[in-house]
Amino acid sequence: MRELSIFIDESGDFGPFEKHSPFYVLSLVFHDQSDDIAGHLDKIHEALLSRGLRKNHAIHTGPLIRREKDYRLLDMPSRRSIFRVLVDFVRTCDVTHHSWVFSKREVGDTDKLVSAMSRALGELIRSNYEYFTSWQRIVIYYDNGQKEITNLVNSVFNAHLSVEVRQVVPADYSLFQAADLCCTMALLRQKIGAGGLSPSERGFFSTPKDSAERALKKGYFKTLDRKRFGA
Repeated sequence: MRELSIFIDESGDFGPFEKHSPFYVLSLVFHDQSDDIAGHLDKIHEALLSRGLRKNHAIHTGPLIRREKDYRLLDMPSRRSIFRVLVDFVRTCDVTHHSWVFSKREVGDTDKLVSAMSRALGELIRSNYEYFTSWQRIVIYYDNGQKEITNLVNSVFNAHLSVEVRQVVPADYSLFQAADLCCTMALLRQKIGAGGLSPSERGFFSTPKDSAERALKKGYFKTLDRKRFGA
């Protein structure tokens, strides 16, 4: 049976516009279940173990960049290395992704934000309807982190397709962590165009030769753009 897995993650909250939270990001990662990614997963596990983290540790790229939570004791080279391992995972696996960034200032309140996301997701499905209906089974994974997204996923996908929705535990699925990475990359791209990166983001991505902005555009953004799903 041909099965498509879709992993969904989000970044942001449904509260009012705030300077520290001006955007809401929604990312989807698509994977053909017949594609064996065991070898790619081994590389991630080895990278985590060698840096004192659990084999099944769920990589969260935001705290990794900011040196927070599980990463507060790791130096910059270690954190960058973990980040690159996840980027390489997306680059080398047979996966695609699609992300949207919504401006909370432009969209307005929670209801309007949910409506905007519903329209965007519905348009993606309709524009690629032949692709989605070519699969015998579609399984969607989300961690139920925000009820608005849980409701959105169930209503929009099932309005167009027959899908199964499962709750995911982030540590169990590196592809869910790939969706987290896509959220972070989409947010960073938006921030570059809307006022600039934070000091921690500049420090993490800058190199002796390039500014953080240039390094992101030359490397990371190009890598993810090659794996973009849909228009």
